Amino acid sequence: MLLTRQRRRAVIAGAVTLATAALGIGLSTQFAGAQATTLRAAADAIGKDIGVAVDYNKLQSNTQYRETIAREFNSLTAENAMKWDATEPSDGNYTFGQADAIVDFAEDNGQSVHGHTFVWHAQTPTWVQNLNATAMRAAMVDHINTVANRYEGRVDSWDVVNEVVSDNNGAMRDSFWLRTMGEGYITTAFQTARAADPNADLYINDYSIDGINPKSDTVYRIAQGLKSQNVLDGVGFQAHLILGQVPSTMEANLQRFVDLGLKVRITELDIRLTTPADANELQQQANDYRRVTEICAELADCSGITVWGLRDNDSWVPGTFPGTGAALLFFEDYSKKPAYNAVLNALGGGTSNPTTTPATSDPATTTSPPPGSGCTATLSVSSPWNTGATYSATVKANQNLSGWKVTWTWPGSERISNAWSVTGTLTGATVNGANASYNGTLASGQSTTFGFNITKADGSTASVPAVTCTPA
Repeated sequence: MLLTRQRRRAVIAGAVTLATAALGIGLSTQFAGAQATTLRAAADAIGKDIGVAVDYNKLQSNTQYRETIAREFNSLTAENAMKWDATEPSDGNYTFGQADAIVDFAEDNGQSVHGHTFVWHAQTPTWVQNLNATAMRAAMVDHINTVANRYEGRVDSWDVVNEVVSDNNGAMRDSFWLRTMGEGYITTAFQTARAADPNADLYINDYSIDGINPKSDTVYRIAQGLKSQNVLDGVGFQAHLILGQVPSTMEANLQRFVDLGLKVRITELDIRLTTPADANELQQQANDYRRVTEICAELADCSGITVWGLRDNDSWVPGTFPGTGAALLFFEDYSKKPAYNAVLNALGGGTSNPTTTPATSDPATTTSPPPGSGCTATLSVSSPWNTGATYSATVKANQNLSGWKVTWTWPGSERISNAWSVTGTLTGATVNGANASYNGTLASGQSTTFGFNITKADGSTASVPAVTCTPA
């Protein structure tokens, strides 16, 4: 029996047996009553996907890899197993063994699947590239129909076309698809996918479109046309980012696609840095991951986030950008990086009671909010280090708000060095903050978050002052 996404998620609320016969998995894990201390539990609680790109060979051979993926993620994307060269290496010769195993694993573990990808200029066999226009169109239609039909009802969404815009000022990518079939190949692909699986969400996917720029403008134009034909459901933003370079226009960019009536999705997130990384770089990476996750978490039509690999050594980055890497949420030994905790916090996970004193192994500290009629706010130290710390803050509305303000005074040497999702006078001993443009409107009982880094005197303990919150 095929499971719908809702049915798979309902299974998680009970006890899920993590057993995949095709891959020989023999572990059992109970999820009943789980606290939001995993990425998966936190994402489930807010109705978002938190996904990971998986490698078939590791999934088949590495027990810890499988256990971590089953525990931490509610959505899977095949890193390579669903691409054309893996599913149809020669004309009409379909090979689904690897893709089937990943879909089976997802179903047995109550996870959804985001399919990747039908039409791409890379990893497409030479036999396709050498066809004339008529034959190429026929091959594309047959391929999409065959793959989509096989996974109908089992794959929830698809990257139908991937990377169709070049890096050259928003021009169309000069691929064999464009040269042979013209720009209409994109429409043909979406029309075919829609007919093949009417219930799957269909996405156009690309990199370097995370902010507003000529490339994302071209994707916007394409999306307008496809949406007008009712063959496009969403836009995938790969978000292969560089340390400290989350685009300042990312929220506004995603919002303009949502305003077209589309879903948005962060599809291939990683944040690379120069290796080896030091503690400050890992903390900046955590801040960047937090920022991207907050953008999606706070946007109702962001369906979720997929990170492009599990551990740093699973990443494609070092092989493509020598001297860089350390781009993901887990170290090679499966221990959690600061970026993991930042994503967990941004999804609303972590310590469930902000007034509870954490265990000694957890350096985070929190304050209880003072009473107030309009809103309350809390600060929490999530990641301290010798000369600074990262703070998380939560604002909760006690009435309907169209804006909010927060203020506090540092009792010691702490000073904010950079902040996100909050505006105002932030750098002195007294902080007077206010909502950003996208997180000020809150219904009674609703919460939003912001965060910041501080510097402090060497060796001192990061303090957590009381915060006053008032409606704006």
